[in-house]
Amino acid sequence: MMVPVRCFTCGTVVGEHWEEFKHRTKEADEPEDPEKVLDELGIERHCCRRMLVSHKDLVDIVAPYQ
Repeated sequence: MMVPVRCFTCGTVVGEHWEEFKHRTKEADEPEDPEKVLDELGIERHCCRRMLVSHKDLVDIVAPYQ
């Protein structure tokens, strides 16, 4: 889960792409290039791309017990 869901700069919803982006770039057996993944997801604005690339999931750290 990505918090915040919207880009700080332009307000575009980027949270809906977070799980796929995270899986393809970090959790896959062969991680893909983030630039390629963002292009395929249709994220074109620099501010939105920055939000996804620089995001750190804190949910697992703050609430480790599910």
